[in-house]
Amino acid sequence: MRIVVAHNRYREAQPSGENTIVDAEIAQLTAAGVEVLPFLRSSDEIPAMSKPAKALLPISPIWAPKAQHDLDRLLTEHRPDVLHLHNPYPLLSPWVVRTAHKRGVPVVQTVHNYRQVCSSGLYFRDGVTCQDCRGRTLGVPAIVHRCYRNSRAQSALMATTLAVHRPTWKSVDRYIALTTAVADHLRDYGIPDERIVVKPNAVPDPGTPAPSGNGFLFMGRLSPEKGLDLLLSAWRRQHPVGALGPLRIAGDGELRPLAEAAAAERPDVLYLGQLDRPGVRAALADSSVVLATSTWHDVLPTVIIEALAAGRPVLGTALGGIPYLVGADGPREPAGTGPAEVATAVPGDGRVALPSGVRRGEAGWVVAPEADALAAALPLAAAEAPTLAGAARSRYERTFHHDVITKRLIDIYASLT
Repeated sequence: MRIVVAHNRYREAQPSGENTIVDAEIAQLTAAGVEVLPFLRSSDEIPAMSKPAKALLPISPIWAPKAQHDLDRLLTEHRPDVLHLHNPYPLLSPWVVRTAHKRGVPVVQTVHNYRQVCSSGLYFRDGVTCQDCRGRTLGVPAIVHRCYRNSRAQSALMATTLAVHRPTWKSVDRYIALTTAVADHLRDYGIPDERIVVKPNAVPDPGTPAPSGNGFLFMGRLSPEKGLDLLLSAWRRQHPVGALGPLRIAGDGELRPLAEAAAAERPDVLYLGQLDRPGVRAALADSSVVLATSTWHDVLPTVIIEALAAGRPVLGTALGGIPYLVGADGPREPAGTGPAEVATAVPGDGRVALPSGVRRGEAGWVVAPEADALAAALPLAAAEAPTLAGAARSRYERTFHHDVITKRLIDIYASLT
């Protein structure tokens, strides 16, 4: 089987989980015996471009002529079975779908964000969830609010691109939705069920999990949409210092001063800074619960899959792909009567009564993105963590292990050949 993997890499100065996932999938497919032809461009190439090339950049999201020429030559020469597209912006353009179809090559796209509809790709603006452009032919609100790169001109270009390429996106042969929430987004966009497959990303297997540690770990980009301020607000409510064990915060970003101030204020808050891979493994081993408190519809926070691989259950907000990742996107369990009700023990099984607004899943818990609900869930998670550690690892092995995911991806390709 011969597959073209097309991806516009994000700038190296802008840490990108998408770049990491693409690199990992190429390596896993190659190891499985698939011939992979990378068709990659990088936004880091832009500063070194010639003046004529830079002059064409404003139209490249709509139509990137050099990329189409190069791709057409690749397709003609190698005659691949499938083209697998990830991010097309800005140097590839969605036009690669049309170029592939012109040569009779079916197209798979992994949907990493909401950019079929939303110019920023996040459904998040000014600190809150926003879907103002949903259902519109042209995303005028994105232009008004400068949603793309904080520029009205660039936002107008991206909104126009999304309008022009609506038929292009409707022609994709198979969409890979990373979670059930992304599948719902695609259905809302008008993609029929038979062209949507749910296949999450994978992370490498770290091996047998360490025994459950103590306390909580928040790990990721320290930016508003990741919910650090929500977490710290919940941490300060009802819970005396040290009652829940330590709260470890790892990462960097614009909210770093918030993390540093919290660590200076309370001895049970530890700011670890930006961690390397050994540091991540150590922080996971030291903790018993990982937190994913995003306030936007986070598509697929990789930190959750890393937590499950390490045998650590996850407490997250009930937004985006988080409920799917922890196995809590099914029917709600009975809950208590008040948003700030504190969890109480149920004798015999190590589980506790659910506070209102909390949903228990196979490998963790999800709550409404509100400080009271999160505060009430923290003692629940602390009490139940040891009983869910095995379930967390099992969910990883069954659903997110790289061998499972690679086989699933190859099966998707085979269904189109």
